[in-house]
Amino acid sequence: MIIAVPVEEKNLGSAICISFGRAPYYCLYDTETQQSRFIVNSAADSPGGAGIQAAQNLVDENISTLITFRLGENAAKVLDASEISMHKALNASIADNITALLEGKLNPLDAIHAGFHHGH
Repeated sequence: MIIAVPVEEKNLGSAICISFGRAPYYCLYDTETQQSRFIVNSAADSPGGAGIQAAQNLVDENISTLITFRLGENAAKVLDASEISMHKALNASIADNITALLEGKLNPLDAIHAGFHHGH
């Protein structure tokens, strides 16, 4: 399975980015090979709909799970349509969050918000 995490820096000790759609990078961790790689979030500079575009980019990377603090409603719909599971991040490093997920200690993500694209 491939786990995606929005991150501030390109290392496993990095903190998870509070913003899903505007995160500078995503860490993609493959549980089979135990390899991680970092991709630039090309949606981060979008004037609007960054979360939706970022979600689609991750779908295109064939992720199966997302760990994040919160997610916009439209981005969640994109991920949900591709049957990607979404989990609530812990206030810890990327590595600690991946370990917690693999040990079954992360809760399903419930922090889905309406998004910031309705003139707010």
